[in-house]
Amino acid sequence: MTNPDTLRDRALAFHALHVKGRPLVLPNAWDAVSARLAEDAGAAAVATTSAGLAWALGVADGDRLDREHALEAVGRVVATVRVPVSADIESGYARDPEGVADTVRAVLAVGAVGVNIEDALYGDEAGNGPLRSVAGQAERIAAAREAADKEGVPLFVNARIDTFLRAAGGVDATLERAAAFRAAGADGIFVPGVVDRETVAVLVDGVDGPLNVLVGPGAPSVAELAALGVARISAGSGLVEAAHAAVRRAARELLDAGTYGSLAGGLDYGELNALLARER
Repeated sequence: MTNPDTLRDRALAFHALHVKGRPLVLPNAWDAVSARLAEDAGAAAVATTSAGLAWALGVADGDRLDREHALEAVGRVVATVRVPVSADIESGYARDPEGVADTVRAVLAVGAVGVNIEDALYGDEAGNGPLRSVAGQAERIAAAREAADKEGVPLFVNARIDTFLRAAGGVDATLERAAAFRAAGADGIFVPGVVDRETVAVLVDGVDGPLNVLVGPGAPSVAELAALGVARISAGSGLVEAAHAAVRRAARELLDAGTYGSLAGGLDYGELNALLARER
């Protein structure tokens, strides 16, 4: 396990990056090389994308990946970069709050200093609705907070609220959840699925803490979101989707046309190899 003092310092540094109006921008990574590329591009921290990480391991997203394999992959990311790492742990890779606490201890053991915990339900649990109850999710967040505090590490707990993403509520429901999750120990609130300026501004004003939004084509620019008071901006699975689209285009061209134009503009072998050969 990483030295607790090192983890504590790294966690404090990660907290300090969340500033309203001067957002932490995260080009989410899914493996060691994407993490190092993000760091090399100037990212102040690296956050994993659970979807990209699951896909890289041959598993579909949506609480299908097990804790062991997920955190092995997170550990490889941590070992590759110098900047703080936050792990997207989906719903906590656990059925109950005690299991979420176990996951948080495992996150700290591999050296990550932040987590995303979402409130969406998947699989056989989805019969209870698209989202966990407010009280039930608050218990899971509280368990994560307590587990990290007992380890002496100020883990940044980013509570993801899927009201907009799952069409399960609007601003009022989102703010109700945000208040409950903050009271339970969340440090920040992540609301994917909404980027229109008016709603983002209302959420910034209504959330007591740093607001994280998910961006992609058509979303306001980083500068525009900063002006609204957003404190964290995530690309989510956007980068990995773009990377895999490039793979599919090149493969289809190679197999169908027998040509190689799609490979133009790729990163040089020597550059990539040197990037990974560099000491952490």
